[in-house]
Amino acid sequence: MEDPAASQTQEKYPRWAVLEWFAFYRLCLAAGLVFAYLSPFANDWLVNADKSLSVAISFTYLLLVLLSLLLTRLRKLGKTWLVQTSVFIDILTFTLLMHGNGGVESGYSLILAIVVAAGALLLEGRQSLLFAAIATLSVLAEQTYTTLSLSQASGSYTRTGLLGLTYFTVALLAHVLYRRIQETEHLAARRLVNIADLSKLNEFIIQQINTGILVLDERRHIQMLNRAAAQLLGIPSDTKHHPHLRTLSPALWDWIERHLRVGEPTSPNTVEIQNREIEPSFLPIGDCPTCALVVFLRDKQALIQEAQQIKLASLGRLTASIAHNIRNPLSAITHAGQLLLESPVLELEEQQLLQIIVRNTKRIDEIIESVLQLSQRNQPEIQRIALQTWLQEFAEEFLELDNLPRERWKLSIEENLPEVAVDPRHLRQILFNLCDNVVQHGGDTAQLHLRAALAQDQQSVLLQVRDTGPQIEPAIAKEIFNPFFTTSVTGTGLGLYIALELSEANGIRLSYLPLEPQGNCFQLVLPTL
Repeated sequence: MEDPAASQTQEKYPRWAVLEWFAFYRLCLAAGLVFAYLSPFANDWLVNADKSLSVAISFTYLLLVLLSLLLTRLRKLGKTWLVQTSVFIDILTFTLLMHGNGGVESGYSLILAIVVAAGALLLEGRQSLLFAAIATLSVLAEQTYTTLSLSQASGSYTRTGLLGLTYFTVALLAHVLYRRIQETEHLAARRLVNIADLSKLNEFIIQQINTGILVLDERRHIQMLNRAAAQLLGIPSDTKHHPHLRTLSPALWDWIERHLRVGEPTSPNTVEIQNREIEPSFLPIGDCPTCALVVFLRDKQALIQEAQQIKLASLGRLTASIAHNIRNPLSAITHAGQLLLESPVLELEEQQLLQIIVRNTKRIDEIIESVLQLSQRNQPEIQRIALQTWLQEFAEEFLELDNLPRERWKLSIEENLPEVAVDPRHLRQILFNLCDNVVQHGGDTAQLHLRAALAQDQQSVLLQVRDTGPQIEPAIAKEIFNPFFTTSVTGTGLGLYIALELSEANGIRLSYLPLEPQGNCFQLVLPTL
């Protein structure tokens, strides 16, 4: 599709719009002449004028101008021909009116200067000199006819010569102005092309940026957005209209307005959009609070994943050192302790001390194994999972591996759940860690309830691991997802931390919720397709 701006710059001067304005000016002039000669006050200033001749010339001029305007609107003839014909008609008309209104001394001789200037501004400089020459000859012919026909000459050749000089001066000045206009238009056309190229380049660069970018005008209508912002807001990136931000994202609009309002607090710094935590920021385009804004949207989940990759890279180097410098000597200690336990000459107290050594070396080995498992895991391989079947298979597997009595287990799955998009290996590890945490810390009689249901927003699935054991204390609940935090002397403190890390890697929100009057709930918000 051709760019309108580009086609306009390629149109040769004068443009049709300019010619239409020129024809409209001539129409106003012709209508003014007709009104002036037909008005009741015409006899007061038409002293030496031939009124009937002037009226006939004015009506004829009006008809010719209407015809010229029609041809200009229809664009049936060439621009040069239209301008030349119009200027020649104007020179002839005002020369005849000059003849019918007292000769060169009438004001029509000055109108010819305007006609010459208009022709010079619309066409090349050589033709402007032609218009000046014709106007000069017309005035000279009128002066000569008046001198020969009247016994006493009206006017003088000196005035006629000055008028001719004026016409040529106006033509030359108009020619210079015409050249300046041409140069300015050519420069503007080149600048317009450069601006269009820069605009396309800027738009291309903005579209490739992973950070969401919105451009809002003073009324907070969206003027431009890139693909990342469209994805975060859940709208097409090629939208043609300019919707108001409030209709697309009321939460983001409210956050921006609160931050622009004087004296309002600047927290929270995140906004929940499309089930994602977004960190917005903005820069005003100007110095006033109501100016246009450039809004930046950063997906907190993506930032967390990026930080996680850096953390895992460091953790990988650490675990490699742990495996080499700690695990090998630890294996030797464990093996030696087991051999000593088999000795028949050990006293009971010595055997108990050796059992403490073996038991704690196994705990250290479990910690190392958990860290290695965390740092060496693969990137998520997102797949489509039907939870109805998948959770039933997981329940059977967990009950078999953990030897949990079936009477302590409950599984409830809502019907017609949509498929979720996660890595099934990671989801299995997450649920194993959460369920095992309930078994280890919930007590011998705690019931374990695995529940799956559609969230209220109809765009995600809630997967809850509930238990009926004692509630976790609020101070402890704040620390349970921290690495190496545990309330058990035999725990590693990495189970819930690994579950949280795997959840974030899959775009799953994991949180802890206390249940009333007692019980605990670990809730997973799974993204759907």
